[in-house]
Amino acid sequence: MPVLSTRAADEAGVSVVAAPAELKPISNALEFVGRVEAPEKVAIRARVKGVLEDVLFREGDTIKAGTPLYRIEKSLFDADVQQAEGTLQRTQAELTLASIQRQRAQQLLERNAGTAVAFDQAVAQEAQAKAATISAGANLDTAKINLGYTDITAPISGRIGMTAVSKGNLVGPDSGELTSIVSQDPMYVTFPVSQRDITAAQKAGKVNDPKSIKLRIRFSDGTLYDQIGQISFLDVSVDRSTDTLIVRGDIANPTKTLVDGQLVKVELEAGTPEERVVVPQSALIADQQGVYVFIVEDGKAAIRRLKTQGSSGANAVVSSGLNGGELVITDGFQSIRPGVAVRPSPAPALNTGG
Repeated sequence: MPVLSTRAADEAGVSVVAAPAELKPISNALEFVGRVEAPEKVAIRARVKGVLEDVLFREGDTIKAGTPLYRIEKSLFDADVQQAEGTLQRTQAELTLASIQRQRAQQLLERNAGTAVAFDQAVAQEAQAKAATISAGANLDTAKINLGYTDITAPISGRIGMTAVSKGNLVGPDSGELTSIVSQDPMYVTFPVSQRDITAAQKAGKVNDPKSIKLRIRFSDGTLYDQIGQISFLDVSVDRSTDTLIVRGDIANPTKTLVDGQLVKVELEAGTPEERVVVPQSALIADQQGVYVFIVEDGKAAIRRLKTQGSSGANAVVSSGLNGGELVITDGFQSIRPGVAVRPSPAPALNTGG
């Protein structure tokens, strides 16, 4: 009885999972490794020295330009402003007196009751008083500016990082970066392109209008970002050490999915999509002769040797070996060999990744 059961199972075929090789419109795409960058980055530093009274933000928050971030103790800077105001008032009074004395010396000289020397001295004293007034006014402006620096506000809108100091600490220009802010929407994506790829694109006429090239981002887990960007900048010179040109693209980030410094795959698409055969990458098997798949042919497993040309999401793009429509075994091929009867069940729908 066990022998008859084994024979019945062999005649029924080995259970496998299979999916059809499909024809899909695939754009000519090049893939690069790139990095997400915020267009605006600001390191927040203290511009005056003093005791930090308060930290006014929550780390990681999205803030707007002008939002208060830190407050430095103001008392010494208020005193500097008052002292500068007193100095300015004194110099203004001295200027008034010097102007009156110069006028009197001029009148006496005109009536031959004074001397030219006395008049010259009065003119010089008036000029000195004017200079002292200008200097005092500048010192007052400086004191007011320094007082304003005790309130540290956000110069740009974006997401704020961790604070390096807490209240009660002495901060100043030598304290280093207190925190940082990065903008979030849109974002830049920068990536190096080899001179060989640039030359090939120029021959194909794909760099005449860089803005016509679609830029897409794929994350480390293989998922495709739902926004499409465009090329905005090509560097003016090639890196001599790597023979690459830095290219930058702009892409929207409305949901704040992209993060400054993030490593991503960049896919550039240009031209009209072409019909290509695609199969799940899980169906590919490699040996010393290359890449092959098992297909279901007349109820039995058969081998088809392939040449692939890149990927499209979870699928491999096939350049030769399949015509489309073949039933490709994606799971269960580990226990089969060519000519073995198989019993395929359907696989989930293919995802080309857009």
